[in-house]
Amino acid sequence: MSRSISYYFTLMSPWAFLGHSEFLGIAKRHDITVDYRPVSLGTVFPATGGLPLAQRAPARQKYRFLELQRWREKRGVTLNLRPKYWPLDIKPADHLVVAIVAAGLNPDAFIHAAFSACWCEERNIADETELAALLAQVGIGIEVLHASKQGAIAQIYAANAERAIAQDVFGSPAYVLEGEVFWGQDRLELLEDAIVSRRAPYTPQG
Repeated sequence: MSRSISYYFTLMSPWAFLGHSEFLGIAKRHDITVDYRPVSLGTVFPATGGLPLAQRAPARQKYRFLELQRWREKRGVTLNLRPKYWPLDIKPADHLVVAIVAAGLNPDAFIHAAFSACWCEERNIADETELAALLAQVGIGIEVLHASKQGAIAQIYAANAERAIAQDVFGSPAYVLEGEVFWGQDRLELLEDAIVSRRAPYTPQG
């Protein structure tokens, strides 16, 4: 029986972008089902003690740029440190991922294209025309874009954040394997170790 990992992320997260291909590779190697859960950090952060980037101490903001450079080199990923269209209203793009999943389609190609558009190609993924172009690029019909504007999709998106908070997720990306949270793409090697070993999940109680 295939195991499952809940994947909490937002398309506005450079860390989720840096780890996305590596994570999907791990899932494929080990026959893991990915449960895609786009979330709003605007909901998750206040409930879990996180701060928006602009409100963090200057030392933390500067260190973020160091880490982004290290990890783009480590992962072999092209990434603009200061993309033209960022920060941005990410809800339309995140909602679109939710709608793709709700339609029973595989969102992998769209997620990769959207990440690349934002973080490599200086494209505004808050813009509906760009989102339509990305759907066409990966062969998904425009009807999914229309569906993404419906209240039912917004409700799923909100529920994802509530579920993330309930599972002690506090940032993007986070991978939850059998209740154990692995926060950050720099924990992917540890996640794969846990998958391979099939050990019992660690808990905060030790």
